[in-house]
Amino acid sequence: MTSILDNIYAAKRVEMRARRELVSPMAIVAEAVRAPRPRDFVAALRARRPAIVAEIKRASPSKGDIMPGLDPAQVAREYVAGPAAAISVLTDIHFKGSLDDLRAVRAAVEVPLLRKDFIFEPYQVYEARAAGADCILLIAAMLKEGELRSLAALARELGMAALVESHDAAEFALAEKIGSALIGINNRDLHTFATDIAVTERLLAGYKGDALIVTESGIDTPDDIRRLDAAGARAFLIGESLLRGAAPGAKLAELTAALGDAPARK
Repeated sequence: MTSILDNIYAAKRVEMRARRELVSPMAIVAEAVRAPRPRDFVAALRARRPAIVAEIKRASPSKGDIMPGLDPAQVAREYVAGPAAAISVLTDIHFKGSLDDLRAVRAAVEVPLLRKDFIFEPYQVYEARAAGADCILLIAAMLKEGELRSLAALARELGMAALVESHDAAEFALAEKIGSALIGINNRDLHTFATDIAVTERLLAGYKGDALIVTESGIDTPDDIRRLDAAGARAFLIGESLLRGAAPGAKLAELTAALGDAPARK
């Protein structure tokens, strides 16, 4: 029985064949090389507590439209006022996103940007850099160890960070094994889309490593921030709970105040 992630990955491979026909690999590499110097994504997260990566996400395959009429540039400006440490832009077409959303956000704000997508080949890494991304998402559930290593190495070569996302102990161990400085823990199972923030607590129990941990999905309240901070998370990727209300910036401000004047952790 195929999972939601399997279906998205299969469709993504078809999509990428079409994209390579529209813009050649040689052309996209040239665009990436010409792009302005990347911003330091990891440093931006280390500078705040809580460090919130606020997400721009138009829709979900399981829940439909999240914020009808979403203006990526306007929402990004609200997030910066929040203040967000960085912004994630979901560019996958299954979520009604696109690289145009990333370009619009890059033109509107100066904070570091994450391209959130189902990345599995070098072409997509060059696309991300060409569109202004400072970090890419690599999902351990859909990539082999060699693929993770090579894509993360390409990101470093282009001056970008790579957020290696895990959901279970085996994926977390793989992220550690390849030396990831930035490890994500997705509280949403990408095979079923079920969400439980206790996933982060379980995976960080006894963790003594040096990676900066980003907890993702299911984070809705200041209590969630405090709970996951206590578990050892150092950054929080939040999207739907910010966008489903009428005022994303106000909701973000509420969450960034969750830890009071707690100093940033190094």
